[in-house]
Amino acid sequence: MPDIILATLNIKYIHASLGLRCLLANLGELEGRAALREFLVGQRSADIVEGLLATEPRVIGFGVYIWNVEEITRIVALLKQLRPDIAIVIGGPEVSHEYEDQALFHLADYLITGPGDLAFPELCLRLLAGERPPDKVIAAAPPPLARVALPYRLYDDRDIRHRLTYVEASRGCPFRCEFCLSALDRTAWPFDLDAFLGAMSSLYERGARHFKFVDRTFNLDVDSGLRILGFFHERLDERLFLHFELIPDRLSERLRSVLPGFPPGSLQFEIGIQTFNPEVQALISRRQDNAAAEANLRWLRRHTHVHLHIDLIAGLPGEDIDSFGRGFDRLVALDPHEIQVGVLKRLRGAPIARHTASHDMRYNPHPPYNVIATDCLEFAAVQRLGRFARYWDLIGNSGRFAHTRPLLLGAAPFARFLALSDWIHATTGRTHEIALDRLFDLVHAGMTTVLGVADGEARAALALDFNASGTRALPRCLADASVRDIVSRHPARARPGPVRQRRHHRQ
Repeated sequence: MPDIILATLNIKYIHASLGLRCLLANLGELEGRAALREFLVGQRSADIVEGLLATEPRVIGFGVYIWNVEEITRIVALLKQLRPDIAIVIGGPEVSHEYEDQALFHLADYLITGPGDLAFPELCLRLLAGERPPDKVIAAAPPPLARVALPYRLYDDRDIRHRLTYVEASRGCPFRCEFCLSALDRTAWPFDLDAFLGAMSSLYERGARHFKFVDRTFNLDVDSGLRILGFFHERLDERLFLHFELIPDRLSERLRSVLPGFPPGSLQFEIGIQTFNPEVQALISRRQDNAAAEANLRWLRRHTHVHLHIDLIAGLPGEDIDSFGRGFDRLVALDPHEIQVGVLKRLRGAPIARHTASHDMRYNPHPPYNVIATDCLEFAAVQRLGRFARYWDLIGNSGRFAHTRPLLLGAAPFARFLALSDWIHATTGRTHEIALDRLFDLVHAGMTTVLGVADGEARAALALDFNASGTRALPRCLADASVRDIVSRHPARARPGPVRQRRHHRQ
């Protein structure tokens, strides 16, 4: 029976908590007295509590994030009713800042702010020795990474077979983008690269093939990046998949020289453009050479097989809907595989809070703390952009409408897709749970009634996409003639658009 349980709630089963594994790997002599328990958001709180109490733990540590804080609060409240003697320790980005007004903080016994790799074992030693430290809040400074044990042996065979393997070659970020908690870091710190690659070799030999690097700035140190890419290039096989976050305006010739050697499906870059507006960039302390970023994205799209996932944020201080639309159009012209449109969230502790009064930033008081209005965007405009983001994910990013997408976007992508988004919502009143055949019909009707696409051209493109979709439910817009006949009479004229990388998963 473990004395210590490390627990969290993940969004999907495919996610595995790197943070908890780091804590477990650094427990030292206590590791044999500890166990890892991962649950899923949406599970019944009472069932989770039952599972946690079954092993009679003395300490339970929770990893708390924006997506699970509300459910963990309910779980801890139940635990305190049933077993108030168990020491509840919380940590993670959601509770490391502005914690005084959080119900979870008041329910828990201890809070570790910052990285808990070394602070959590020290606390557990005292708790298991019968000591209750008087200070509820333990402020943990970033530890020297040479003292941090790597956690990768703690991915078990089931993890390797069925889940993404989250890894980190470095921590921290030298940039100051105010919407991000990494703006609080002083710099980036690398792990010992030889030790890291040794751990990667062991994972690979055990069968791991899906590696998601959580480093904020993978291409900051070119030498390290090249060594990591070279390590995996030597081990290329058809199942290998690598995900990296890249700085958009830094792509050295040395990195360019190796990227074309990776085949389709093996590399994915998540690149945060966030905004192209120079005034907004300056306002949020984001240093970005837009021309260099565009040139790099263009080069990656033309000369490599890298799957490009580009982030764009709506609702930043100082940015109105027209400015956001211009940025979206610039990205569409660069033809990335995915444009992830996200609405700004005010993460606890992020410096973006300094603009709250000056730009009349209004936020949802509950997770995920999304912006709901600014001095540049009324509530209704933010709602429109939120629906735009959802429909864009269903249609523009999904890869299901590769032939149809160019007809949808035309010469004014943002304006046209916003019009389609408004029409779909006015017609259906919903943004979720739209069956695929219904979505095809909605796209057809919107194209022909709102966007002025000829019916025959619209059906020809949709027929090609339907053939590739694998769905059996024939949309009504294609039911009056066989799909085969429509395709043969109306061959697609446009190059298929980018297709979503199936192995891209985010938490």
